[in-house]
Amino acid sequence: MASNGTNGTNGAEKPAHRFDPNFTQAVIDNMGPKTTPRNRQVLGALVRHLHDFTREVELTIDEWMAAVHFVNAVGRIYSESKQTRNEAHRICDILGLESLVDEIAHKVISEGDIDPTSSSILGPFWSPNAPFRELGGTIIQDGVPPKGRVTKMHGVIRDMTTGKPIPGAVFDIWQASANGKYDFQDPENQTPNNLRGKFRADEEGRYWFYCLHPTAYSLPQDGPSWDLLTLMDRHPMRPAHIHIMVTHENFQGCTTQLYPNDDPWLTTDTVFAVKPDLVVDFKPLEGDDKAVLELEYNVFLAPKGYKGKL
Repeated sequence: MASNGTNGTNGAEKPAHRFDPNFTQAVIDNMGPKTTPRNRQVLGALVRHLHDFTREVELTIDEWMAAVHFVNAVGRIYSESKQTRNEAHRICDILGLESLVDEIAHKVISEGDIDPTSSSILGPFWSPNAPFRELGGTIIQDGVPPKGRVTKMHGVIRDMTTGKPIPGAVFDIWQASANGKYDFQDPENQTPNNLRGKFRADEEGRYWFYCLHPTAYSLPQDGPSWDLLTLMDRHPMRPAHIHIMVTHENFQGCTTQLYPNDDPWLTTDTVFAVKPDLVVDFKPLEGDDKAVLELEYNVFLAPKGYKGKL
């Protein structure tokens, strides 16, 4: 029986497919001499994989055109929503692409003897405009919504290689309200930067503030992302989560999400972002008239330049 791509008679290479074997390389070779090495690598691989996919499924003209219309629809919904709905980002999440890119980006620093806090996807709702707030303050600027449960969140930010606290580290948090919507999506009920805030850790690396116990929510059930989920017979639910981004000029930042351990959608998150060590326990809190729950979460950052081994 033939093997290694030969035809089993005279050792000649057997064609990998029945289409023009020179076409893909001709497209790649058409890149000019000013193409950077990295762009040549990335775009060349993109062309190869795209062409291989097209040949593998023998994509029809109608199917290709449907894909063109889909891409156009992704762009239209972004512009029509005045940049408050990033549909292309959401498509990447649904296909697991952002979670895969996140895994690749953070693989090196997690291959050593000690691990930093696990990363997770940024998602489409981060804003660079979240205000700095005082330690001990709250990100609930519009009042506690119905069904909202106020949580005191606190912890220490440390150097993962020494265990020493990191004074001045910035803890950026954002979350959806109890109705499952972020401020961008809910202008009738939320003012800009509701449930967002940045806090600077004290001299002992500590942070503390008040937020809400997060709520599970559905991705929008309209537009291209919903069409894609429907094609794949998948649900649109995200488990309840809190987004955090922790940064310091001398350390590699960490962007991640935290999930209540009793959420029913943990194992089927529609964007594949849940990791076991990001599942946390919200505990009842007594003696604090501002909150009914407590979440302690310590963050460990890798120093800049750390390559996975001490």
